[in-house]
Amino acid sequence: MRPHGPLVSRTLPAQSLVEFALILPILLLMVMGILDLARAVAAHNSVANAARSAVRVAIVDQTEAAVEQAAEDEAFGLTPLTVDFDPNVNSDDPCNIHVCMVRVEVSYEYVPATPLIGNIVGPITVTSESQLAIERLSPSP
Repeated sequence: MRPHGPLVSRTLPAQSLVEFALILPILLLMVMGILDLARAVAAHNSVANAARSAVRVAIVDQTEAAVEQAAEDEAFGLTPLTVDFDPNVNSDDPCNIHVCMVRVEVSYEYVPATPLIGNIVGPITVTSESQLAIERLSPSP
């Protein structure tokens, strides 16, 4: 015996197909948005790690080529990467004082993979900065 009454819902296969067709674009947009957000967070983490790695190299070797190479090695796959290296932060004098700060700023232009989200949000600049001190002995009088 089949149950009948108001609690039994009968849907036709075509109705399910139409409902699925209405929900599918929204579902795909949500999934792609989550993937784009995950890629943006991964890019931010890579840029932050690149800045930390580059400033560690900068306190030992103050050449711009070595600092840029360290940042590019750490942020593998993020191109083009912009590295701003300032070997003498907060001082107008050459780096011959007791403590000299080295600053490295790394930035990357992130573009979402989903075209609709990319048109709405546009490219996002992901930036990270790191500073460390180089300890120097004071010059003898």
